[in-house]
Amino acid sequence: MSITIDELQSYIKERDYKPELKHGYFQKLIEEVGELSEAIRKDKRLKDESSIKGTIEEELYDVLYYINCLANVYEIDLEQCFHLKEEINKEKYKEQINAITK
Repeated sequence: MSITIDELQSYIKERDYKPELKHGYFQKLIEEVGELSEAIRKDKRLKDESSIKGTIEEELYDVLYYINCLANVYEIDLEQCFHLKEEINKEKYKEQINAITK
């Protein structure tokens, strides 16, 4: 199953949209980044689908979840941001990309 950025953002908004909690969403994002750091430090990886708890995979999802929550409360289209930022990066890193492709 694949999902687009837009679909994920809509999915999360349907289930968890509380603009009054934007500061709480941010605090949860920071908390989840800390948990991701710990999982990476311990190299805790998903070994089978029944044991995602505390893994890098779980913590990456949690970080992604709260990024989407914040984007939703600020009415930011993450898919549009992706395309706009990619254009900036292409120009910014043009020389590096050209060096790699030669």
